[in-house]
Amino acid sequence: MDDSHIVVVGAGLAGLVAARHLAADGADVTVIERRDEVGGRVRTRTKDGFTLDRGFQVLFTGYPAVRRELDLDALDLRRFTAGATICRPSRRSVLSDPLRDIGSLFDSLRNPEVTTSDKLRTLALRQDVSTRDEAEIFASPDQSIRSYLRDWGFSEDYIDHFVAPFYGGITLDRSLSSSKRVFEYTFKMLSDGSTAVPADGMQAIPEQLADSARDEGATIRLGERIESLQSDSDGAIVTTSTESVEADAVVVATDPKEARRLTGVESIPTDAYGCATQYYTLPKGSGLNEGKRIMLNAANPDPNTVAPLSTVAPEYAPAGKELLSATFLGAAAQDESEEDLFEKTLRALEAWYPERYFTDLELLHTDYISFAQFAQPPGVHDSLPGHRDASGRTYLAGDYTAWSSIQGAMRSGREAADAVRADLSN
Repeated sequence: MDDSHIVVVGAGLAGLVAARHLAADGADVTVIERRDEVGGRVRTRTKDGFTLDRGFQVLFTGYPAVRRELDLDALDLRRFTAGATICRPSRRSVLSDPLRDIGSLFDSLRNPEVTTSDKLRTLALRQDVSTRDEAEIFASPDQSIRSYLRDWGFSEDYIDHFVAPFYGGITLDRSLSSSKRVFEYTFKMLSDGSTAVPADGMQAIPEQLADSARDEGATIRLGERIESLQSDSDGAIVTTSTESVEADAVVVATDPKEARRLTGVESIPTDAYGCATQYYTLPKGSGLNEGKRIMLNAANPDPNTVAPLSTVAPEYAPAGKELLSATFLGAAAQDESEEDLFEKTLRALEAWYPERYFTDLELLHTDYISFAQFAQPPGVHDSLPGHRDASGRTYLAGDYTAWSSIQGAMRSGREAADAVRADLSN
């Protein structure tokens, strides 16, 4: 690997992980990113003193790649409380994990939304997935989440009132038609670790990865778009708007549509799930009183979830203010105006909290995200491309080679680097 020049196209999580490992192996690594900042889909902005992630995003600390690639202590994580508050007009009830949040045991036991049988089945499911690792879960026979839970014997009320909004927030698919493999593995991770955000916002994650890559000697060039890529068994030529760069190998770590454009690999998935996330401010001490749990809309999908961001991470809001987010799922949310989405959130909060008015709720920002995840119907993971599916000395890195998640992206980056190392060492 020494003296090999490797270009990594894209400075998202997968590209930055690949760059760091390749640079650590002694390669001369150049990362080229079309945006003016690192992170890909994991980005953060500030507005009027508020920290606004691009869409509602969280970090599962149980992910093996997260524990391997990140310094979690340096991220200064702020953690959500396990479980959620199930909300419907005039009623809110807590459903938590009593093994991780003993303080909520009584509230969870008396939760009217979930039967004792469903609670016992949840504990049995937790034990079942705890015995299997990621590879075993994603190699298992597949079906939709909804049919999988029915096979386990869960009631329709539990599936619709808790799992649909909760996993709708994870898979962006409230219908629960996505792969049960994603459900099983994320369910396992929710038990193995915590759900958190960095105190400085989610972009602190790719920024830490970028710093680590630079520390190993990688160069990161921002604001440059790749026009074309040519590759054969002897190497590759990457053409930007200003120059052509010769390389011994290229790792394409862009979003799926751009990766397909550059490489021509048709198995790269480009069907997507989108969402819209709005951010709101309230005066400090506004009385939601849900602690650090997300709120699930059990009555309807608009919005699917509401998150008390500044309660979890006080750094997300300036003094005297609170920050909430609400997430709407699906293509229809992309076509709705900011005002209409705001009204839906306002109506939901007023229904959940009939004891108060929300005339002090103010809209801060709206993110319309057309490609938040690639679609993951049952069986999709069996047809995803491999790291070597592009021609010549071009390699693929991205969650679309594994599964749509931070875990999939980071794991893919490391595995792509391993593939480059093995091939250039021969």
